[in-house]
Amino acid sequence: MRQALTKDPGNYEAAWKLSKFDYYLATHTDDSKERDDAFKAGIEAGKTAVQLQNGKPDGHFWLGANYGGAAEQSAIQGLATVNDIRNEMETVLRLDQGYQNGSAYMVLGLVDLNAPGIVGGDPKKAVEEMEKGLPFGEANAFLHLHLAEAYKKVGRNDDARKEIKKILSMTPDPNYLPEYKESSAAAQKLLDRIDHGA
Repeated sequence: MRQALTKDPGNYEAAWKLSKFDYYLATHTDDSKERDDAFKAGIEAGKTAVQLQNGKPDGHFWLGANYGGAAEQSAIQGLATVNDIRNEMETVLRLDQGYQNGSAYMVLGLVDLNAPGIVGGDPKKAVEEMEKGLPFGEANAFLHLHLAEAYKKVGRNDDARKEIKKILSMTPDPNYLPEYKESSAAAQKLLDRIDHGA
């Protein structure tokens, strides 16, 4: 993708896909330098995609995802990018609210779930945001997982269990098997924590 974008700097597909692959690399490496470099590269590729095609959701989504990933790694950077993440995901929703099976609602919910109250974090609002994604995200295991986490945080353990059961009983999309394995393993751990009152 990098070569394609270097050869043709106006290639929107290469730009947003590079941002997506950088995000995937950053979230799956154990090397902190490689992770930080991948998030930075993903942000740059996402910005390029947005400049090339501002009216399409892909660049906005992956730019926001990389902002979010980088924010999780650095509390200082996180405070600076909460608004950036929100702006990108709200743009995605304006352009295509069902994009990536309601994932923009999930990301907005994660911001509300994980951000400190001082910058607008609010677990109840997180639940509301993620619930808006459900009509688009029946097959989105990560949406169900993060909604279950949000339910647990606001004390709605029965609702959390329902979301976990949805993940564990769904037929995974063959194109997203690694993501499904990751989310189902996390769902099982979350269920154990709920069942043991942790």
